[in-house]
Amino acid sequence: MELGLEGRVALVTGGARDVGREIALTLAAEGAAVAVNYRGSADEAAAVVAEIEGAGGRARAYQADVADHAAVIALVEAVVADFGGLDILVNNAGLALRKRFLETTPEEWRRQIDTCLYGALHCCHAAAPHLEAGGHGRIVSVIGDSSRVGESGLAVVAAARAGVVALMKSLARELGRSGVTANTVSLGLVETAHARDWVDANREKLTRLYPLRRLGQPEDVAPMVALLASPHGGWISGQTISISGGFSMV
Repeated sequence: MELGLEGRVALVTGGARDVGREIALTLAAEGAAVAVNYRGSADEAAAVVAEIEGAGGRARAYQADVADHAAVIALVEAVVADFGGLDILVNNAGLALRKRFLETTPEEWRRQIDTCLYGALHCCHAAAPHLEAGGHGRIVSVIGDSSRVGESGLAVVAAARAGVVALMKSLARELGRSGVTANTVSLGLVETAHARDWVDANREKLTRLYPLRRLGQPEDVAPMVALLASPHGGWISGQTISISGGFSMV
């Protein structure tokens, strides 16, 4: 299927590694120009840009902490200036500290909420005028299924990401009259580099939780994000779509 992303401009937060990297590469392969946001992974972001450009696409890396409102405003302004507009926002940046709730601290709460919830708020607020102006804007937010079904050790990030679900539903209503869609992609456990040791140590136990008897891979996620970001996703809005190997069925 041709997704029709030629000429569209996409901003992928947390786009340097893992799921974000795969999303950025997939959008670029479908024809979009991609702004790859990163906070500290400069080398990885540069590698993503180089891979996209090597395949004939357009991309550029942008450093910004999504928890910083002023930095996000500057980020969006730079993307629009460099690419001539903004059509797609993928809120992928996140921070999860796995710890029993009673052992967490308010500072740890703030770090996760600032990145996961305020990060989405900042990016949507800065991007929305440009998404509305184009008449076909797309917002896709990536969360974990813990936000929908709960998970021991992830109470704080689950609460923050649950707020993102409500934000997407509300923006779907507010921005829909301008042709903008807003959706959430909710993930089961996807194997990523930063969690590899923990996953490997618990693989057998974790795999049994999934009816498909395997954990997710970044390439399981990116096609759905690309579909929602495309013209083919134009009548899908306000939805939370689980990509979880059957872990969550609600």
